[in-house]
Amino acid sequence: MRARTTRDRLGRPPALLMVPAALATLLLLVPLVAMVAATNWQALPGHLTSQVALEALRLSLVTSTVAIVLCLLLGLPLAWLLARVDFRGRGALRALVTVPLVLPPVVAGVALRSAFGRTGVIGAPLLEWTGFAFPFTAYGVVLAHVFVSMPFVVIAIEGALRSADPRFDEAAATLGATRWTTFRRVTVPLALPGVIAGTVLGWARSLGEFGATITFNGNYPGRTQTMPTLIYVARQSDADAALSLSLVMLVVSIGVLVALRDHWLGTP
Repeated sequence: MRARTTRDRLGRPPALLMVPAALATLLLLVPLVAMVAATNWQALPGHLTSQVALEALRLSLVTSTVAIVLCLLLGLPLAWLLARVDFRGRGALRALVTVPLVLPPVVAGVALRSAFGRTGVIGAPLLEWTGFAFPFTAYGVVLAHVFVSMPFVVIAIEGALRSADPRFDEAAATLGATRWTTFRRVTVPLALPGVIAGTVLGWARSLGEFGATITFNGNYPGRTQTMPTLIYVARQSDADAALSLSLVMLVVSIGVLVALRDHWLGTP
């Protein structure tokens, strides 16, 4: 009743705002609907169960899962540092964390090759000392995924940590808890929903990574070919197969939205 009274008092939404809003909705919705409508449903099972598709899907799931575990192990402490510790240069560090968000994916791949390639700053001595090289391996795919997904994890978790009342940390300290104990027993549990949301978001970003992966690792079936790179190749020779594989990624994306419904799809 109160919401209805408020709407009556504010009046009808102006067409000057509603028309662009409707156009924006159509712009986002129509391509997805068109892709689903253009899918060859009879050929779909064959495309999805082909050996190449299954290998690419397996590699995508494995590398994305390993990457998000590494992102969580490294990103959670970094997010805590940005949210809970005051130090000189914190703003610069936060800006550095966000750089991969705005960096073109191909440039990210070039940067990774400059650092971890066979002649890179780190890659060259690593190859000389151990005989191991990241490029063109599943390890390189994981590295590329970590690089592009880490900012999503750190930013989401930092926001969750900032929203958690720091007075609980102070209360734990007055009771004799060390900062490590407070982190494990108080800070992270309070921010756990945000941590989970950041993890899921980072995993989805990793699963959809394309540019940095193909630039740094190439596109070798069974070794570095993930679902996005397979879709790119299939689009040039078999449009139906590309649509079928794209449908899988669409379903995964919708699944992520459902998993994060309390954050993005909830009623305010």
